[in-house]
Amino acid sequence: MGIDRAEKKSAESVGMLYGIAAYSLWGLFPLYWKRLATVPSVQILMHRVVWAFVMTAILSLALGRWKIMARLFREPRRLAATIAAGFLVTANWGIYIWAVNSGRIIETSLGYYLNPLVSVALGNIVLKERIDKGIIAACVIAAAGIAILTVSYGKLPWVSLTLAGTFALYGLIKKMAGLDALAGLAMETAPVFPFAVAYLVMENAAGRGAFGFVGATETVMLVLAGAVTAVPLLFFAEGVKRVPLSRLGFLQYISPTSQLLLGVFVFGETLSGTRALAFAFILAALLVFALSRRKLSSVR
Repeated sequence: MGIDRAEKKSAESVGMLYGIAAYSLWGLFPLYWKRLATVPSVQILMHRVVWAFVMTAILSLALGRWKIMARLFREPRRLAATIAAGFLVTANWGIYIWAVNSGRIIETSLGYYLNPLVSVALGNIVLKERIDKGIIAACVIAAAGIAILTVSYGKLPWVSLTLAGTFALYGLIKKMAGLDALAGLAMETAPVFPFAVAYLVMENAAGRGAFGFVGATETVMLVLAGAVTAVPLLFFAEGVKRVPLSRLGFLQYISPTSQLLLGVFVFGETLSGTRALAFAFILAALLVFALSRRKLSSVR
């Protein structure tokens, strides 16, 4: 019994390290995508899909993971989950790239601030993970922040809400499917890969393709988008297998904090007035959530 508990604790510690690595890398992404601002956002997205698939497929075959990939075709539910995860993460990537290169980095950071709370809600509703008064209070406070933003914009902050929702659902599916990190990412990008290739071919045929026609640095960066995309996702996939979804979601504060600081201090976006008030509510919600988790840990 003691050994099982020690092994579980060790696995969770390793999972937390994977999660920290993933979210730290994601927090620096605006620096990378901003450097590709001369390339249309949809083309950047399609290159992410293409090169992420190529990289993970080659590595999966080289490391003998093809059996894991083949097994999925004999398990319809897991295959469907993998396909759904692929389209969810592609949508998340696309909205994020467009928002970063449209000067909306602060909105992306808000979305990823909200993601832990959405993950907690999904963990409770779908996986029956424990929910308590601290989580409920945090969700209520966060909802107030979203309401303030909605009133100030005159519409729902759809960039923030979509980013939070798509990635929380992606994490949930990854946890439920229990896929190998490397083979899982290859299979997730596989159903989107043909569409991505077709789109890029059409853009090149129409004379709008950026690959090879922008600077050499940008062309190389488009190819490296596969590695840049895959590495943190592989870390995340390893983390989500070892750590409860509600606890892993807490680590996401690393990413939006980095994005928020980059948006304000590096790219000159403004955070004032109503938006600052809304962020204050979101941060207060996260503080309540963090303090309630700490209290629970000390009780246990």
